[in-house]
Amino acid sequence: MNLFGVMEVSRSALEAERIRAEVVAANMANAETTRTAEGGPYRRQQVVFTSEAPQSGFASQMLGAAGSPIGSAEPEIGGVRISAVVPDQTPFLRRYDPGHPDADKDGYVSYPDINPVTEMVDLMGATRAYGLNSSAVQAEKSMVSASLDILK
Repeated sequence: MNLFGVMEVSRSALEAERIRAEVVAANMANAETTRTAEGGPYRRQQVVFTSEAPQSGFASQMLGAAGSPIGSAEPEIGGVRISAVVPDQTPFLRRYDPGHPDADKDGYVSYPDINPVTEMVDLMGATRAYGLNSSAVQAEKSMVSASLDILK
């Protein structure tokens, strides 16, 4: 894999982790939402990552046009993408609050089953992965810069 391929993998990972952090933030913001536009309480959302098929990028097109030496063909590596954001099917939490406008006939209100600790761990994981991919991009940029300095 060449440096441009590595940057593409890091780019896709940065985008996926940004979306993951946004989903976690939405979950935390809606932890007490008892009524949505679809009806019923908010459902916690989960992000599903999948591997991304290699794309024909700039580097592979340049190698193809220049004609790569025999035996030097490297397998192209894809990246990561979000295939879906799916609702969690965990049952709702029921709390007794007969004065609440969304209470049922027995006085219970259904709330989303969102644990703030779980959401914070997910957010920390997304933040850490984003930071690591950002560091990888910076290292790749330094390598490209050093390579250009050598060629001067």
